[in-house]
Amino acid sequence: MSVPTPLRTLGPAAVLSLGLISGCLLSGTAHADPHQPIPSKQDVAQAQQAVASKRDQVHRIQAELAAANTALQQASDRAEIAAEAYNGAQWHADQARVAATAATQVAAQAQAAQAAQRKAYAEGVVGNYQAAPQLTTLAGIAKANGIDQIQQETLAMGASQKALNAQYGRLQAAASLATVTAKQASDAQAAATKAEADAKAKRDAAASAAEQAQAQATSIAAQKGRLIKDLARLKNVSVAIATKRQQMLEERAQERAAQKAAAEAAAQAAAQAAAQAAAQQAAAKAAQAAAASGARTGTLPAGAGSATTGTTSVGITTAPAPSASGVAAALAFARAQIGEPYVWGAAGPNAWDCSGLTMKAWAAGGISLPHYSVAQYEESTPIGLGDLRPGDLVFWGTTNDPSSIHHVALYAGNGMIVQAPHTGADVDEVSMYSWTAPNFFARP
Repeated sequence: MSVPTPLRTLGPAAVLSLGLISGCLLSGTAHADPHQPIPSKQDVAQAQQAVASKRDQVHRIQAELAAANTALQQASDRAEIAAEAYNGAQWHADQARVAATAATQVAAQAQAAQAAQRKAYAEGVVGNYQAAPQLTTLAGIAKANGIDQIQQETLAMGASQKALNAQYGRLQAAASLATVTAKQASDAQAAATKAEADAKAKRDAAASAAEQAQAQATSIAAQKGRLIKDLARLKNVSVAIATKRQQMLEERAQERAAQKAAAEAAAQAAAQAAAQAAAQQAAAKAAQAAAASGARTGTLPAGAGSATTGTTSVGITTAPAPSASGVAAALAFARAQIGEPYVWGAAGPNAWDCSGLTMKAWAAGGISLPHYSVAQYEESTPIGLGDLRPGDLVFWGTTNDPSSIHHVALYAGNGMIVQAPHTGADVDEVSMYSWTAPNFFARP
């Protein structure tokens, strides 16, 4: 990008006028050279216009740099969302394949049971057929020596037929079960095949998003380089100085944004705590009023006399803390990976994505988690921001629905997290507000 320098188009008088203006700003007084012509009003006006134009160009370049940083962050976000979508699809595919394998085993057992019942029924039919001459009513009466033997022959014939009918019933039940389980196994196999195809599509999408993010990062880096060169020329400083200044400005802006997000989160947590305390007080007053009313009538309301409810506040379940040794092991593992690159779908040993890092960190701490941020939240105990302790999981979602979670990090204490950030970045330990404020928290 080429940015014209207005000073190049000015005459000597205008340049002199600009120098005089600058000197006044710096020293408070201007010392005119008696050998130089006095600038005209037009020269002064042109110099002032040049300064304003130069200032406008600086502001425009700074705005373009800010826009470039935003575009870079958005590209990284899209890549990470795609990566976690792949992790989710792969997790669902694994679950579907396990279910399909179990359904196939059940179907095979049902088919084996059906075959056994069919064999048993066939043997019963053959046995009855072979005994038919002796078990017919007429044969029993003709050969009977008396009424007692007739009754015995009749009972034997009935029992044989009853046993055969029962065997047939078992055969029918086994056949029905075999049919149902075969259908279930077929459906489970189809679901697993579909889930695997979805995982493959999500894998391709994640790869494409990562490639686009990397290409965009390269393009934006080049764009920022050109903008900083223009900025250096406009400010009459070296490119190195302009680059360093831009980095410092971006770091300060990030710090301010993190401080603002932290303050907003703290205010929100305080408001929630106040609301919970008010709800507890209201519930306590209601319980006291109900108890007093029951005392007057001689009855107690259901649950009266219970001092605890098993919750820290209305609707917030107490989350048991993991062992201190488990927390220490999880954090030590995560910190040992600092400096290693983010790679989507990776879970070590030398590259990580966000949920891969937290999964392996807590595996070192003795707790098994899936390689999928949404499932990690679902398999942990949700907590509030004010309940955060080292070792807890911190999540980012695009909405207030946990299914929108696309990033997870390990809370390290004092507002810091250990995370595998995004494509093009390495595992680091930073403020949990260095990006955007998290909106979900859970304890493994």
